[in-house]
Amino acid sequence: MITLAVLAGGQGRRMGGPKDRLLIDGRPVLEVLLERLAWPGRTMLVVAFGEAMPEGRRGFDVLARDAVPEQGPLRGVLTALLGAGGESVVAVPVDMPGLRRKHVEWVAKRLNEQPGAAGVMLRRPDGIEPFPCAFRPVAAAMIERRIESGQRAIHALAEEAGVLVVDAPRQWGAEVWRNVNEPHDLPSGWTRPGDLQSKRDAGN
Repeated sequence: MITLAVLAGGQGRRMGGPKDRLLIDGRPVLEVLLERLAWPGRTMLVVAFGEAMPEGRRGFDVLARDAVPEQGPLRGVLTALLGAGGESVVAVPVDMPGLRRKHVEWVAKRLNEQPGAAGVMLRRPDGIEPFPCAFRPVAAAMIERRIESGQRAIHALAEEAGVLVVDAPRQWGAEVWRNVNEPHDLPSGWTRPGDLQSKRDAGN
């Protein structure tokens, strides 16, 4: 079985705060994300070095924290692999509202079909898509080496000989790849923790 790792690290500077604090219809984003993905195996939450624990974390089987700050999602994938107890990992970020279980399972299946691959990444017509991606434990050393050499772009993992790059299904559509990086990116029902109170205050 493959562990599902949700990467919730990062300060969310453009969003105005950490993305793992976002709300969906008033509920913690992590709580809703777990329900949407309904992963049949073990689940792991990866949080950033030094960050406070987010709401919604209690639904995860494993909690892992980055050992080093400010190294981006590549560090998050490494943290997930080191904390997965020898299992392979399929990684997703907290900020892709269009992802569903079928998309994540599709990537995990590609890894299972290729026992010689260290990992699987997706390719879209406009380039490599970092998430979702899946890696075996053997990829940890490769990722650690890249981080130590200053190569922290996660999409560049596709250059590694052991990483299989496959074309993403065209029928998935653009919504699957949507990221929320700034307040104006938030889908309907998504809010930042202070937004509702700000609206109430403005109405008084």
